[in-house]
Amino acid sequence: MGEQTFEIPAFQPQHGGSINLKLAYRVYGELSSRKDNLIVVPTHYGGRSDDVAFLIGEEMALDPRKYCIVVPNLFGNGVSSSPSNTPAPFAANTFPTLTYYDNVVCQRLLIETLFAVKQVCLVVGFSMGAMQAYEWATQVPNMVQRFAAICGSARTYEHNQLFLDSVCAALTADSAYRDGEYTSPPTRGLEAFSVAYAAWFASQQFYSQQIYRSVGFKQMQDVVELAKSVFMTQDANDLLAMAATWRAGNPSANPVYNGDFEKALRSVTARGLVMPCVSDLYFRVCDNQREVALLSNAELAPIQSDFGHLAGAGLDPSAITFINDKLSSLLADRTRL
Repeated sequence: MGEQTFEIPAFQPQHGGSINLKLAYRVYGELSSRKDNLIVVPTHYGGRSDDVAFLIGEEMALDPRKYCIVVPNLFGNGVSSSPSNTPAPFAANTFPTLTYYDNVVCQRLLIETLFAVKQVCLVVGFSMGAMQAYEWATQVPNMVQRFAAICGSARTYEHNQLFLDSVCAALTADSAYRDGEYTSPPTRGLEAFSVAYAAWFASQQFYSQQIYRSVGFKQMQDVVELAKSVFMTQDANDLLAMAATWRAGNPSANPVYNGDFEKALRSVTARGLVMPCVSDLYFRVCDNQREVALLSNAELAPIQSDFGHLAGAGLDPSAITFINDKLSSLLADRTRL
């Protein structure tokens, strides 16, 4: 089934105002008669529903023959409502910051409206998708049976925020950006953004030991070109909108928890699986360790890979096997359900 669109009129974001939103999504498989096999897989930064396909397939943990798998596209990614596809008065640089909380409120509305389910079997995601999985688990703890976070944390810590500030500064420094009111793409800014981003894609070892050769790249520049192919084809304001969502990540930043991060995580009742990569430069194992200590029923399962953040994106075959095996075990575990 191809991309579909769910309309949400007059949505009121956390930061105020009202906006008509469109949530793009893709569905793999069918809902069972008992409505107990629904899985949600939110997308990551710059990714769209097709980009999580490496997690889905026959004979895999997320098998569409067994599960109904819904992949909602993050707001700002150019498919769901974004600066590039929203009409005035919210076009381009006037598009509001939509938080993870806003995204999950809309995803929940989609799930409940179209599928009428009372519980979700699993919410799993990579990077920003992982952060949305945490948001699901804290926002509707009675609805989520399991969650899995791949190379992502519950909130965006300060060093991660600084990374985002740096790549966004590189983009907006291009005079062609014109404070978001550009008439043609700020190409130099997008290129600078991509090059800076590539340095964080993977670990130092991935580059210094030329591990990239094991997956078909001949030289470091090929990895830079990969980053360019991902980001230079996207709208600059879209990239900034998604970065704003990422930067503000915090499941306690809402009226339910009033900034009490520990309370938010202690509220989670879902069986959890947290899989950081030991060489990830964005989301560190030590951060996930502190988070898992606050969760009542979660496993910390670090991915042993030198691919860094890319280990969770499907580039490292051994990491894919590890992730898939862990997800299979999680789905088979009926403890406390």
